[in-house]
Amino acid sequence: MHLEFSHYYLQVLLLLDLQFSSLNKKGDKLNNIKLTLEYDGTNYYGWQKQKGMKTIQGEIEEALFLVTKEPCEVTGSSRTDAGVHAKGFVANFKTNSNVPPERFREALNVKLPNDIVVIKSEKVEDDFHARYCAKGKTYEYYILNDQVPSALMRNQVYHYKYDLNIEAMKEGAKQFIGTHDFAAFKTQGSSVKGTIRTIFDVKVEKAEKIIKISVSGDGFLYNMVRIIVGTLINVGRGKIPSSSISHIIAQKDRTLAGDCVPPNGLLLKEVYY
Repeated sequence: MHLEFSHYYLQVLLLLDLQFSSLNKKGDKLNNIKLTLEYDGTNYYGWQKQKGMKTIQGEIEEALFLVTKEPCEVTGSSRTDAGVHAKGFVANFKTNSNVPPERFREALNVKLPNDIVVIKSEKVEDDFHARYCAKGKTYEYYILNDQVPSALMRNQVYHYKYDLNIEAMKEGAKQFIGTHDFAAFKTQGSSVKGTIRTIFDVKVEKAEKIIKISVSGDGFLYNMVRIIVGTLINVGRGKIPSSSISHIIAQKDRTLAGDCVPPNGLLLKEVYY
């Protein structure tokens, strides 16, 4: 009872403090606030707002309205798909509120559902843009390589029951590194015009039954990481040789690359600025 009362009392104090501090003089310069987010994307239709759909961006903007009493448009560092998770997603918004930048973390976490968490909030320069200022990103993809699926990890890993040759996958992964035209590694129908991207590093690691594939680059095409993973799975299964990756890239033919693996195993680990 005492703990419940203390928690309620702290929430009341926080809300009162925010209400008084959010009163700002008209004409004051807008503050540009950067948020670092962690979220489980299982219950959401991706990052970007969609009419009638539950999205990460929509939840953040609703929480911000409750805190600042003003509409805030939040810009994300990327547009993660439905079911994709994030550990270091970056977003920013501009506000008239006088809420101290570092206090947005606690204020928003009180309002957000428990599968979305603000790790850090901070003031940044006016010209900071979460998407356009990003210099690179690292994604991780997790595969449960076992005969039996996992009930507990079903939303965070892709279950693949067949044996995979990890050493062959490591050899194939090296061929993705560099600046290439990755037209073969994007979903058909994507509206993006330029398909040249630079991959800094691709790592394939296995710990017991979990395979982790890490991909770092300056940018990614739609479903690019998931298709890279699907292609490496084909290498691991012996369906294609590891040396064929360079040929697939050069041919720019989507039909030569692997399947686009499910979204639940994908995690946006970090965004670099």
